[in-house]
Amino acid sequence: MDAIETDDFTPHRDHLVRVAYRMLGSLADAEDAVQEAWLRWQRADRSAILEPRAWLTTVTGRICLDVLRSARVTREAYVGPWLPEPLVERLPADPPPSSVAAPPPGADPADIAVLDDSVRMALLTLLERLTPEQRVAFVLHDVFGIPFDGIATTLGTKVDTARQLASRARRLLHDSAPPPLAPLAEQRATVEAFFEACQGGDLARLTALLAPDVEFHSDGGGHVRAALRPIVGADKVARFLLGVVQHGWKSPEPALVNGQYGVVFRFAPGDSRDAAYQRWVAGREIRGVVVPDVTPDGRISRFSFVVNPEKLRHVGG
Repeated sequence: MDAIETDDFTPHRDHLVRVAYRMLGSLADAEDAVQEAWLRWQRADRSAILEPRAWLTTVTGRICLDVLRSARVTREAYVGPWLPEPLVERLPADPPPSSVAAPPPGADPADIAVLDDSVRMALLTLLERLTPEQRVAFVLHDVFGIPFDGIATTLGTKVDTARQLASRARRLLHDSAPPPLAPLAEQRATVEAFFEACQGGDLARLTALLAPDVEFHSDGGGHVRAALRPIVGADKVARFLLGVVQHGWKSPEPALVNGQYGVVFRFAPGDSRDAAYQRWVAGREIRGVVVPDVTPDGRISRFSFVVNPEKLRHVGG
């Protein structure tokens, strides 16, 4: 996005990327949307724009709305579960004592959205259940505090309608809201214990670190073999991940992923008795990101496992 580096646009760029990522769940799509907003900014009559950030947010919201509407058809035909594109950064030296992770020193906010609960993988996945209009209204109002008159302008509707869209989205999300996360330091302790147990083949310890109804969601996007349906239940998830980690897990690197403690890894197939694992790896080295949701009781309630190469272009290594 080098073309965007202009003095009158750059101060708003980070904000617009944050807005677009939460709407679209893809950093690549968010950057494309902001690029398009920049092009419209270049063609606009600046003298008639009283509040540049508000104008640019409205334009970006409209662009994202169009993308979401077209994406619904694409995602209905998506191979397996759809997960957001992970935002990966180096872990801070000293994890903060809260579930919201602070960006590491020197982090470039132009390349990653602000790390807070609104970019949590489970929440972004849940936003997929909303209509495009509900998602735009919810993100603009509940996450960024945009007034409903501005949201109505973005959606091309009435203020009352915009308010109703956000309210419906809020109710839907509340009914299916993921459990809260433990502080980052506690997430680290649980995840490290889990993978140590995997490497040691300790199935009993693995299962004890998982919630009884834990879910494993994997996204290969049809490019890499992945489980086509969520795996549910502590025993099934533990056995599956035991096979993954013990047979081919390579170069695991802890990272901050969407504000959570996660792991970037490579692995290659190996000998395993687990049939699901053998179908999944399909004889090739795979690169991916895994994000466990660690709840305050110290157990993992969900795994988000991204191996779709198109969603890992921003991940170094």
